[in-house]
Amino acid sequence: MRAFKAIALNGLLALAALLTIAPLLWMLSVSFMHGGEASSFPPPLLPSEPTLDHYRALITQGGIGQQFLNSLGLAIGATLLSVTFNTLAGYAFAKLHFAGRERIFSALIAALVIPGQVAMLPLFLMLKGMGLVNTYAGVLVPSLAGIFGIFLVRQYARGIPDELIEAARMDGAGEFRIFFSVVLPLLAPVLATLAVFAFLGSWNDFMWPLIVLTEGELQTLPVAIASLSREHVQDSELMMAGAVITVLPVLALFLVLQRYYLQGLTMGGVKQ
Repeated sequence: MRAFKAIALNGLLALAALLTIAPLLWMLSVSFMHGGEASSFPPPLLPSEPTLDHYRALITQGGIGQQFLNSLGLAIGATLLSVTFNTLAGYAFAKLHFAGRERIFSALIAALVIPGQVAMLPLFLMLKGMGLVNTYAGVLVPSLAGIFGIFLVRQYARGIPDELIEAARMDGAGEFRIFFSVVLPLLAPVLATLAVFAFLGSWNDFMWPLIVLTEGELQTLPVAIASLSREHVQDSELMMAGAVITVLPVLALFLVLQRYYLQGLTMGGVKQ
């Protein structure tokens, strides 16, 4: 009976995984088809003669290569900034004692219910006043710190024993030495989780780069793909090739960091 339950459970999980990955596999297959092949009925599962023409067209004619590099550079910069500032703030809220700590943190948590789109207009006006519109610095400003990132690091950092930090202080270590030598190595799982969130958020961001960046050569990949879809709305194969280029980097990042990502989520959820 137990073996039957195990087989049934594994079968259901395999079916769920297949249903989840099937659209991605078909997207990859369509990207190698000739123009119009995917529009036939019934649509083929595999290309009759695989071709790379759509990828070549995107890179040589659509300028996707430059937008890909723009998105990659912005995503890496946003990840580094987010991990740095969110880690420092989360650790401070978890282990450092200062006036109004709990009230400030409660106000930050309350601000989570405010949609990010509400702050776009005042933030844009502030950036315009500072001359940061149409610059990558203006795109990266929202990545400096995020409420969810601070909360995630704080919850994980609260699980670090206070005795460990106090022992380091008694040995004469300063706060920065304690943070970099004692605390930071223990935060590795949650930092990987935060890095994945930050990279995905920046890589997939469409609205903010569209607002801040006005020059075409500065635009990011999601904006370029959206512009391309208006011109080639009927070319399913070309659009699928663009989607594959967009998905592959984040999929590779998740596969590399998935162990730390899941560990950071699960452990961060049970720390008190």
